[in-house]
Amino acid sequence: MDRLTWFGLFAVTAMLICYAFEERSRWFILAFATACLLGSAYGFLQGAWPFGLVEAIWAGVALRRWLRVHRSPA
Repeated sequence: MDRLTWFGLFAVTAMLICYAFEERSRWFILAFATACLLGSAYGFLQGAWPFGLVEAIWAGVALRRWLRVHRSPA
C-alpha cells in the first residue's frame, strides 16, 4: 500500500471511531468533522471527486452539529 492509501485508511478509521463515540463527548463530533475533512482530501487526492465532495458536505454537517451542541447549555 502506498502513502495515499494509508492516509485514506487512517481518515476513514478515524471517522468510524469518532462517530462511534459521539455520544460520550461533544469533542468527538468535532473530531468526526475533522476526520471527514481528511476523508474529503483523500477522495480528491485519489481522483474520486464525488467521494471528496460528499465527505466535505458531511464535514460541514458535523461541524454545524458540533456548534449547536457546543452552544447549548450543558
